[in-house]
Amino acid sequence: MADSMIPIFYSCDENFLKYCLVSMSSLLKNASPDSSYCVYILHTDISEAAQQTFHEQLAGMGLPVKYEFSFEDVSDNLNLIEHEFPLRDYYSKTTYYRLLIADMHPEYDKVIYLDADTIVPGDISAFYNEDISDYYLGACHEQVMVQIQEFGDYVEQCLGVSRHNYFNAGVLLINCAAFRSKMLLHRFLEELHTYDFVVTQDEDYLNLITKDHVKFLDQRWNTEIYGDIPYPIEEAKILHYIMFNKPWHYRDCPYGNIYLRYAKRTPVFDEISAQLDSYTDEEKARDKAGSENLRKLAVKETNREDNYLKRLNRDKRAKDRVDIVKKIEEFERDGRFFEDVEDDPPTKPLLPDDIDYLHKTPIDKLKTKIAFSQAHKVVDKLIKNKQLIIKDMKGIEHFQNLTSGAVITCNHFNAFDSFIIQLVYEAAKQKKRTFYRVIREGNYTSFPGFYGFLMRNCNTLPLSSDIRTMKKFFEATNTVLKNGHFVLVYPEQSMWWNYRKPKPLKNGAFTFSAKNGVPVLPCFITMRDTELIGEDGFPIQEYTVHISEPIYPDKNLPYKKQTEQLRKENYRVWKEIYEREYQMPLQYTTIDMPDIDTLK
Repeated sequence: MADSMIPIFYSCDENFLKYCLVSMSSLLKNASPDSSYCVYILHTDISEAAQQTFHEQLAGMGLPVKYEFSFEDVSDNLNLIEHEFPLRDYYSKTTYYRLLIADMHPEYDKVIYLDADTIVPGDISAFYNEDISDYYLGACHEQVMVQIQEFGDYVEQCLGVSRHNYFNAGVLLINCAAFRSKMLLHRFLEELHTYDFVVTQDEDYLNLITKDHVKFLDQRWNTEIYGDIPYPIEEAKILHYIMFNKPWHYRDCPYGNIYLRYAKRTPVFDEISAQLDSYTDEEKARDKAGSENLRKLAVKETNREDNYLKRLNRDKRAKDRVDIVKKIEEFERDGRFFEDVEDDPPTKPLLPDDIDYLHKTPIDKLKTKIAFSQAHKVVDKLIKNKQLIIKDMKGIEHFQNLTSGAVITCNHFNAFDSFIIQLVYEAAKQKKRTFYRVIREGNYTSFPGFYGFLMRNCNTLPLSSDIRTMKKFFEATNTVLKNGHFVLVYPEQSMWWNYRKPKPLKNGAFTFSAKNGVPVLPCFITMRDTELIGEDGFPIQEYTVHISEPIYPDKNLPYKKQTEQLRKENYRVWKEIYEREYQMPLQYTTIDMPDIDTLK
């Protein structure tokens, strides 16, 4: 059955059964007859009589697809996990249901979960067929968090989840295999006793434990009847009547007519219609007060001195890293993009006689060989110990196909990110061309010990505060590019630890491209949290390197225009990757954001 049927789960109590019938009948009416369906209602307190009535009502509707249906009492499962973790009495039992599915049904690798306050005019088999093999969940953005400031602030400042990457948990495609292998139920239970989320309860926990591992699906699969809907309602594949906005309570509920049209085709329509007629002004006032109280609760939780994120930063994370994160937030808000947030080592000027940029002497070449050998041992150890995790290199063919020197650009977020690009270069097997990297003066002159040796000998091109040395730098870099080699330059200029957004770019990298007639190869590294926690208390990141098509200077443009064109196109490419991979718009908190196109 697990291989031939699409498994679908609802959860409700006896009072909500009539709405579940409307949802389920709409789902089965519009589902593809090419698939079959196995539908479960999870519960703890639905009577045998109510179950029998539901079975009879559903069977009498003559639905056009092949399906099986059953009620499943989860009381025993709740009792089992309560032996390990006492469950919170002030949460509804239904809060836990969707977390139990993967462990209750080991025969399923993937299932659908739906809230009962939905109708499904789309083909649910198309939803099920979305590929989420690389994710824990498939879901849609929660519009309340996006559209209401207080709720957006709440999830960002209490959970550490972007309002643009918070999902609604009422329509889910669950990767049960991942839930089991990553022990997400156990992690949920641990978090349950770390902090008591009271605003959206299990939705908060789910967003927390699946952060960075959610595939955001077309919003039409969870069209929340709330605020603005940016497409014709006829395109909605699932309508979700969230919060207090119920079409069985309010005649003026937006798109309530669609719900009632489906309800009319069920045996419970008269009951729903009577409830609609009898819903009192007092009950409506209670709903309004409840909505406002929920907003106030979000503000209260945000302002708590011991909210989840503040407690985590205070008790479990290294203070220096917490301070850096706060400083990054401050710098972004102030638009100080070109300043480092971490102090460089004390710098002494790099003078012309202190460096042979191209390492021409035999002793320099020997040092370079030794340095790369030792650097590889360090990187290999980091990879083996899962302190450096590179998931994928996408677009490696763009690197492989280069037939000239090139300026390689990359976002700068970690002291080791240049080694990631080094590994990309090696994977591209461009053995006839050497890979160089531009570094800061202090990293070359003042870094002590072993890492200082690497900084000075791994084909580095250090900047300098001395004008005479900078002349040598420019000459060496131009020579490298003209001789057909690669130079990694960070056009963001600054390094911000684990910062995911592309920062505004400076012209420097692109002047080398324009001057030497070589392409720019834009690389952008995206990251996501793993379940591993580093020594600093933050999740270890998993990296994906995106290598885009090379950007060539337009020789028909004046030199300065070439530089600007390259910079703007590089930024556009990075922005596109960011928005595609993180599934959210690129937005800065900067109060007075400079015009990206006019930055020099």
